[in-house]
Amino acid sequence: MNKQAVELQTSPEHDATPDLAAIEMDQLCKNFGKFKAVDHLSLTVRQGEIFGLLGPNGSGKTTTINMLSGLSVPSSGTVTVLGYNVQRNARQVHRLLGAVPQETALYEELSAWDNLDFHADLFGVPRKEKKERIMRVLELVQLTNRRTSRVGTFSGGMKRRLALGRALLHEPQLIYLDEPTLGVDVQARRAIWDYILALREQGKTVLITTNYLEEAQILCDRLAIIDHGKLVALDTVEHLKQTHGGCVIEIEMARPVEALDELRALPGVTEVTAEETQLKVSALGGGNIVPRVINILTQEGELKDIAVREPNLDDIFLRLTGTKLRD
Repeated sequence: MNKQAVELQTSPEHDATPDLAAIEMDQLCKNFGKFKAVDHLSLTVRQGEIFGLLGPNGSGKTTTINMLSGLSVPSSGTVTVLGYNVQRNARQVHRLLGAVPQETALYEELSAWDNLDFHADLFGVPRKEKKERIMRVLELVQLTNRRTSRVGTFSGGMKRRLALGRALLHEPQLIYLDEPTLGVDVQARRAIWDYILALREQGKTVLITTNYLEEAQILCDRLAIIDHGKLVALDTVEHLKQTHGGCVIEIEMARPVEALDELRALPGVTEVTAEETQLKVSALGGGNIVPRVINILTQEGELKDIAVREPNLDDIFLRLTGTKLRD
C-alpha cells in the first residue's frame, strides 16, 4: 500500500465526527443543454442515519447520485462527503463510499471469494487483514458455505447480498444502495433489510434510492422526495404524514360518479380520483369532511362501501409529485 493510502486510513479527518454531515449538497445543479436535470438541490444527510432518496423516473435521482459518487461534474453548486469536496478529493471520497448499484457488476465466472479478494486488492485492504475481512463479510451476508461457488450459479438474492458484502469490505463510512432489493424474493428482501438496519447500529450512514414504499417506510429515518430536479419534501415518514395528512376516504359506488367537481370544491379536499365505481377523496383536517362527501354522493346513487384511513407514503408521494412511485 502506498504512503497516501496509509495516511488516509490513520488520518483524524477520515474518522467520523458527530458534528460533520455525512453528505452536504448545496445549491447543486446539473444541466444538459437547456434541460435542468438537478435544479438547486440542497440537503444534508446526517451521520448514522438511513436516508431515502425518492422520486419518479426522470426526477434527477440518478444524476444526483452520479454527482455524489464523482461520476458526473456539477454544473454549479457543491457536494461534500464527510467534509471532502467530491470534485477536489475524489480519491478520499471513493474510499469513504461503498456502493451497491442496481446492476451488481459481479464477476460471474469467479467464485464469491475471488470477487471479494479482487475488490480488497482494488481498495488497498492490507494483506494481513484481507482474509479475516473476507470471512467476516461472507458470514455477515450468510454466504460462507458458498464461498468457493461460481457467482454465476447464485440466485438474484444471493448476488445482491454478495454485492452488499463487497461494498462493506473496505469498511466505508457511507454506503449507497440503489434499489437494494430489486428483483429479489420476499425472504431475501427481509434479510437485506436486516443487514441495512444492522449497518445503522454500527454507526454507518446509508443512502438508499428505492421504488418500494414499504422499504422506505421501514428502513428510512428521513426521506427526501425530488421531482423535476427540485426538492419537494424532506422529513421523517411520520412527520410527512402529519404535514400532508388528514384522511383518505375510499368509496365504492353502485355506478360511476359525476359530481367530481363538486367534491373537489369542498373545503379541505386536496385530491379526488375516480376509476369506474371506485372513488378516492384525500382531505386535510379531521373526519368532519366525511359527512359532506357522503351527502354529495348519496344524491348521485347508492353508496356500496366506504372506508376512512390515514394517508400512507404512496398517497403523500402522489400528492407531492402527481405520480405513483411504482405503477
